[in-house]
Order: sequence, then C-alpha cells, then structure tokens
Amino acid sequence: MGDTGIGTLLLRLRTARGWSQQRVADEYNAMEGRSAKTGKEIGRYEREARIPVPYARKHLACVFNVDVAQLDQAVAVSKGRRDGVAADEDEIRLPALSPGASRTCGAPLSEDAARSAEFARFIAQRNVDELVVEQLEADVGRLARTYVSHPLMEQYVEIKRLRDGVFELLRGRQRPRQTADLYLSASRLCGLSAHVCLDLGDYDSAATHARTARACAEAAGHEGMLAWVRAVESLISYWTGQYERAAQLAQVGRQHREGGSIGARLASLEARALAIVGDSAGALAALSDAERSRETISGRDEALGVFDFPAAKQFAYAGTTLLAVGGQEQVQRAIVSAETAVRLYRSADGDDQSVGDLFAAHLDLASGYLLLGDLDGTEKMLGFVLQSSPERMSASIVRRLTVLGRKLGGPQYGGAAQTVHLRDRLQHTVVRASLPPAHPPELPT
Repeated sequence: MGDTGIGTLLLRLRTARGWSQQRVADEYNAMEGRSAKTGKEIGRYEREARIPVPYARKHLACVFNVDVAQLDQAVAVSKGRRDGVAADEDEIRLPALSPGASRTCGAPLSEDAARSAEFARFIAQRNVDELVVEQLEADVGRLARTYVSHPLMEQYVEIKRLRDGVFELLRGRQRPRQTADLYLSASRLCGLSAHVCLDLGDYDSAATHARTARACAEAAGHEGMLAWVRAVESLISYWTGQYERAAQLAQVGRQHREGGSIGARLASLEARALAIVGDSAGALAALSDAERSRETISGRDEALGVFDFPAAKQFAYAGTTLLAVGGQEQVQRAIVSAETAVRLYRSADGDDQSVGDLFAAHLDLASGYLLLGDLDGTEKMLGFVLQSSPERMSASIVRRLTVLGRKLGGPQYGGAAQTVHLRDRLQHTVVRASLPPAHPPELPT
C-alpha cells in the first residue's frame, strides 16, 4: 500500500466492511461525539476532492481500526501526486535553458518563464486550508443545531462573528474547491442571520440576509441550499402578510432537485400559506405532497438543526394549516397533528427540542380547543406558553398570542370570568415579550 492514495485507501477500507459512506460518517460522529460529518463528506475524501486533515485522520483511523500512520502515508502519496513529487508549491524554480538554446532568445525566454513562476507563487499564496474549512463547517453545524433550542441572544454574536470572518476569507485567495466550501458556509451563516432577524421581527433585514444567502448558494452551486433559502424567503413573506407570495416562493423552491427533507418543508410552507388565502383544496393537496416527500426521504440531511425539517415540525405545520382550513373535521385533525408534534419534540434530544415549535404547537392546540368550545383545554395548552420565559418567545409567537387574545374577546364567550382571566394573562405576556432585552449583546467591532 506504499503507493496508495488516501481516496483509494478509504474506499478499500469502507468496501471491505460493506459499509455505505453514510455508515462511515455515523461511525465517525459516534467516535467524535458530535453529528457534524455526513456521507457526502466521506465521498469527498474518497474522490480526493478534499484531503482529511490530521484531526479527521485520527478519527478515521479509529473508525477503521487501523494505524493512523497508514492514513498519513496515503495522504503524503496523494499530495505528492497532486503537487508533483519533486516540486514544493512554496518554492517555484525557474526552468534552465537547454544546452542547444539560442543565446539571443535566452533572455526573453527566461523573463517569460519568470512571469509564469510569479503567477504560480501567487496561486500558492492562499488564506485557507482544509483545516480552516472543516472547522468552519463544524462551527456552522453546531450553531444550526443549537439554534432551535438555545436562547437566541446566546447565538447572535457568534453567528455574526463567524459570518463576517467567512466574508473576509472569501475576499482573499484559496483553491476553487475551498472557495465553493466557503460560499456554502457563508450562505448558511447568512441564513442563520436571516433567522435571527425573522425571530426578532425585523423582516426587512431578514430579507436582505436571505438575498445574500441565495447569492452565496448560487456561487457555491448548491441546490439544497438554494431550496432552503427559498423556504426562508417564503417564511418572511408569510409573516409580512404576503401569503400568495409565500406560496409562490415555496413552489419555486420545490423546483430545485435535492434530497433530504427540504421537499417536505417547502410543501408544508405552501400548504400553510394557501390555507390562509382560502385555497383549501390547494392547501390539502400540498399537505399530501409533504407527506409523500417525507415517505421518500432517503438518508439524512447534509446539515441539521435549522437546516433540516424533522417530522415533529411537519406535524406542527400541518396543525396550523388544518386550523386555517377550518371545519370541525379539520380542527380535530389539527389537534391530533399538534399533539403528535409536541410528543415528538419532547422525546427528541435536547438540542433538537425546538422551543419555538413547541410554543407554536401548544398555541395551535389552544386555538383548536377554543374552536371546539373547550375553555379548560384552551387554558391548559396556553399554560405551557404563558409560564415560560418571555425572552424565549419569537416575534411570530407574540403575534400568535395577540391573535388568540382577540379571539378570546369575541362575543361568543360573553365576558366569562375564565376568558377575562386568560386574556389578561395573554396581554401581560405579550407586553413582557415585546420589551427589548435588558442586556442586549454587544456586537463585535
């Protein structure tokens, strides 16, 4: 194996065990104690589109139960083939003239060769290596995973710092494949920035970040990220009252051919928006599309957290959609969907327990019970939200609370003491959640 490159070696080790690339990634993640590595990244290693750095080689050696020195040797072989066995990319030497070369043309030829050597040195000067790219991907993956379960302000500063750092790296020089990776990280970080603004109710800023995320995804040539950005733009339109546009953007996103859960996400967004504008048939058809997309998912999403669409969230969206469609049968279905969402989120790992979606599902349950005339059920479901910290409530949750408060003020409830008490609690929570944070985060300068 002395002349075997790293890609060939990893492929041999994997196929000898009968494993898929995703199985290798799963074993790697279990060894590392995180969920950052994907099957696609293992494929990049095997194609040598990316060379595993020493940190990654250490874990791969454990996965395959081989000596890490064997992987190091294979990496040296691959790098030797890529860069030239006798050439050092940091020391570009001028070629000597052959003995028979004319003395009259020697100087111009040497000067011309010097210009080529100068350009080669320019190429060799880069500000990014594989370790930088892998660390960025790990950091983005961690932020995306913890975003749904941790307080927003805990994430805010680090998202901005990382995003600005990637922007600066992209203004420098790196190899084309690393540039594409940086653009993908920039797109995801801009997407996270858009979500921050969306959750804080700054929809104009959210739209600006989303447009930049789309531009970066296009530069990276990443269909999945382009589809995901369309989902965010659909969300922004939805929460600014542009429901028809929200449905259209979700439909545009569905034109991107990409695996994973994005198809279910976009169909669910389309369904919810169509239900609001009164297109009940279209909404129910889109819900069916979302279910079919869920059934045909193979493997898992390339990025998790904010970037994937778990079944729990799909049930939460279905509940909201069915409530908007209306009618007792659909309200009953909505309650079942929201209850399923709550159960799935509560049984998920800590970082996957989306606080915002738990709030939304409980508010849908409260609305469903209210439509059925069950005030006790309404009060019980509202209790989960009203007893929680207002600092954890996004702009969309505050809006849902406001709408529910208006419904409780309807003439059909006749000013009953239970209703008045509930409305007072709702209004108190809305006021507290709308106040600016007592200690806003300091932006890095």
